[in-house]
Amino acid sequence: MNTVCLTFDFDALSVWLGGYANVTPSMLSRGEFGARVGVPRILDLLATYDLPATFFVPGHTADSFPEAVQAIVAAGHEVAHHGYGHEDPSTQTEEEEHASLHRGLEALERLTGTRPIGYRSPSWDYSQSTLRLLVEHGFLYDSSLMADDFRPYHPRLGDRVSKDEPLQRGPEAPIWEFPVYWALDDWPHFAFNFDPLRVGLSAPSKVLEIWQGELDYLRGKAPGGVLTVTMHPQIIGRAHRLAMLEQFIQYALDCGDVQFRRMGDVARELGS
Repeated sequence: MNTVCLTFDFDALSVWLGGYANVTPSMLSRGEFGARVGVPRILDLLATYDLPATFFVPGHTADSFPEAVQAIVAAGHEVAHHGYGHEDPSTQTEEEEHASLHRGLEALERLTGTRPIGYRSPSWDYSQSTLRLLVEHGFLYDSSLMADDFRPYHPRLGDRVSKDEPLQRGPEAPIWEFPVYWALDDWPHFAFNFDPLRVGLSAPSKVLEIWQGELDYLRGKAPGGVLTVTMHPQIIGRAHRLAMLEQFIQYALDCGDVQFRRMGDVARELGS
């Protein structure tokens, strides 16, 4: 069987607070839409087709919108780690990154009663310390890197990279990487910002074509692989985009050889 992992980065307010110098009430209201409207709509859609999913949740979201996160857990979906305040690890000192990681873990465990086994960088980027910190904190998997597309793999610790000499590979980490890609993320397709200017606002039909094309290639050329789709409740939760997601779900189910799974369940099955 081929696997699709539907993943949702429930950033809420933190995506704006963690990444923009001038945060306005309008920007924050977009984040609140994800909690107020997006998450309930997504949960209803997933329930309609009895599908499991993984929600990557910053600690700030768990502390700000606990009812929404509890509804995710009550519906049987996985909650995984997504930083505390959506801080970009590549801009932090090791001490700051460790503090964000620890605070996010505490917030999620306090609310859900379960320690998350998965992590996704808020920026899909790493510092030189990130992978080592994830290993030290006992995470089973990560979903932030792009060295593959349909095959989970073990990222390497301590690569030595220089423009003056070939790559010197470090040892593989005991953690699974579920690769991501910008074309399989709703944010670059749809998000609009004034400053810095980002146009976004693509037609859902274009995005549906891309996602279906990736799935078709997986089924024909990389059978048994995993397709990771990344979405944000404040983006995909808009009515016309959620209709597109339902079309994609229906297309995948009609294939007859596609299953939807929580990322953590796939990682556990892969083992160490």
